[in-house]
Amino acid sequence: MTKEPFSNEISTPNKAQIEKKLAILPDLPGCYLMKNAQNEIIYVGKAKNLKNRVRSYFRGAHDTKTTKLVSEIHYFETIVTNSNKEALILEINLIQKYKPIYNIKLKDGTMYPYLKITREKDPQLIITNKVLKDGGLYFGPFPNVNAATSTQQLLHKVYPLRRCGKNEKRACFYYHIGQCIGCCDHPIQPEIYQAQITNIKRFFNGDVSAIKTELKQKMLSAAEKLEFEQAADYRDQIDYIETTVEKQHIMSQDYDNLDVFNYYYDRGWLSIQVFMLRQGSILKRKAAMYPTYSEKAPEEEVTTYIARFYTEQNHIMPKAILTPSDVDKKVLEEIFNVPVQTPLRGKKRSLLELCEKNAKLSLDEKFRLIELSTRKTIKAVEELADLLNIPQANYIESFDHSNIHGTHSVSGMVVYQEGKPDRKNYRKYKIKTVEGSNEFAHTQEIIRRRYTRLLKENKALPDLILMDGGIIQTRAARDVLENELGLAIPVAGMVKNDKHKTAALIDGYKEEMVEMNPHSQAFHFIQRVQEEVHRYAISYHRQVRSKNQFGSQLDSIEGVGPATRTKLLKHFKSLHKIKEASLEDLRALGITRPVAKRILNKLQ
Repeated sequence: MTKEPFSNEISTPNKAQIEKKLAILPDLPGCYLMKNAQNEIIYVGKAKNLKNRVRSYFRGAHDTKTTKLVSEIHYFETIVTNSNKEALILEINLIQKYKPIYNIKLKDGTMYPYLKITREKDPQLIITNKVLKDGGLYFGPFPNVNAATSTQQLLHKVYPLRRCGKNEKRACFYYHIGQCIGCCDHPIQPEIYQAQITNIKRFFNGDVSAIKTELKQKMLSAAEKLEFEQAADYRDQIDYIETTVEKQHIMSQDYDNLDVFNYYYDRGWLSIQVFMLRQGSILKRKAAMYPTYSEKAPEEEVTTYIARFYTEQNHIMPKAILTPSDVDKKVLEEIFNVPVQTPLRGKKRSLLELCEKNAKLSLDEKFRLIELSTRKTIKAVEELADLLNIPQANYIESFDHSNIHGTHSVSGMVVYQEGKPDRKNYRKYKIKTVEGSNEFAHTQEIIRRRYTRLLKENKALPDLILMDGGIIQTRAARDVLENELGLAIPVAGMVKNDKHKTAALIDGYKEEMVEMNPHSQAFHFIQRVQEEVHRYAISYHRQVRSKNQFGSQLDSIEGVGPATRTKLLKHFKSLHKIKEASLEDLRALGITRPVAKRILNKLQ
C-alpha cells in the first residue's frame, strides 16, 4: 500500500489542475479523497478502478446531492492499494480519522445488552451496552435488559464469579448464599476461575444438560432437608432454562448467531436494515437511512457500511453474515474471516427478504414524512406567494411589538426560510425613540433600523414582511420602506379575531383583505408564524421588564450605582437570590460592607 500523501497547502479551484490529474489516474484499486477550498477532506471513497470512478464525478449529469458534493471539490488525491480488500480497510480508517461531512455517519443507535466476563485477576459477570476491545468475553446481544438480568442471576447462582467490589476486606453477603466466589475472603486460583468461565461458555453454546442435572440434584437435596423455599428456587431456575434457553436453542438450530443485512435504494436515499439473531431471537435494529452523495453503486455503499458496522461500532462477529447477492461477499470474508452468504431458499432466504421489506418500509415512511413536511413548508409558502400575487415567499421576516401601557416597549423579529423557522437569525429590539404606546411609530422605528442595516451591510432582503397586526402596522412599514429607503418589499398584516386567533391576511399595498381557506397550508403557516413572533416578542418583553424591576429596587438603595447593580444582576440573576445571599457573598463581589448590609436589610 502506498503512503498516504497530504499537502499543507490550501488548494484553489483549478479546473485545469483537476483535468490534468484526471488524465493520469491509474487503472488500479485504491481510495480517493475529495477536498474543499480550505483543504478539508469532505468525502472519502474506494474503487476497484480509480480512473473510472473518480472521472465519473466530473463527467455527465448527477442528482442534486452529488452535484452539491462536486461543486465543493477543489482538489482530490488518490491512494493506490494492492487489492480491493486493502482499499476497503483504508477507506474505513480514513473515514474514522477525518469524519468527512459527505460520508455516511454511523450513528450510535440503541444498543442491546450483553453479558461480559471482565478480564482481570478476579473477573466479574456484568451487563453492558458497549462492546469494547478490552480482552473481555462478551455474550449476546439479549433482546432486552430483563432477559440479560435473568440470565446473569441464574449464572451467579450456578457458576458464581466475583460479585462484590475490589476493596472488600471480608466475605460479602453473596458469598454466604453461594452467589460469589469469595475472592475477598480467600485467594482463588486461576484454574478455578477458568473452570467457571468454561462452564459459562458451554451454557451460552447451548450445552445446558450439566447445569440442569446439577440443579435437579440440588432441588431434591433441599426438599429432603425440608428447605422448600430453596427447592422452589432451584425449580424456578430449571424452568427458566427449559422455557427460555433450551427453547431458543431448538428454534435457532437452522439460523442461530447470524447477522442479516439488506437494503433498499430509491431517489438517492439508501435504507439499510440489520437483523441480529442470537439464541433464536431476531433483534431488529432501527433502519439506517442516508442520502448518498457519491458515484458509488448502492451495493458498494452497503459493503462499506457492513465493514464499518463491525470495525467502528465493535459489534461481536457472528458465526455467519447474510447479505444480498450484489454485496462484495468475498472482500468481507477476507476481512472478518467469517462466512458471508446469500441464501437462495429456506428460512434464511425468508429472513433476507424480511430484512429488505423492513428497509423498504422505513424508506417509504421517510419519504411520506418528507412529503408531509414539504406540503407544510414549501407548498405553504408557494400558496402564500400566490395569494399575495408576489414572485416568491421563501425568505420571510415577521415583526411583533410588546409593551404594558406604553412602558418597556420592545419588538421581536422572527425569520422563516423555505417555510421553516431560522432561529439563529431572530432579532430583539428595544424601542428607543418613541415614548408611550404608539404602534405606528414603533413599527416605523423597527423597520427603519432593520432595513437600513441590511442595506448598509449589503445583505439579502426578504421576499415578504409579515406584521403581526392590521392596517396600522402595514402602513407604517410601507411608509418607511417606500418613502425613506426606496424599497419595494411586499408587506402583509396578520389579523387576529376577538379570540386572539389568526383570522385573516391583509395586503399591505392594496390594503385589502386576502381570501384564505382556513383549511389551507398557507393559513396554517400564517398561524404558526403569528404564534411564533408573538411568543418571541412577549418572552423578550418579560425579560426586559424583569431586569428593569430588578434595577429599580436596587437603585433606591444608597450606595448602589449602575456598576454595583450590574455586578449583582450578572452574578445572582434575581432579587430572590440576592435576598438569600450572605453578607460575605456580597462582599466577594467587591461591594463594601456598609453597602452590602443596606442591600440585605432593604431586601429582607
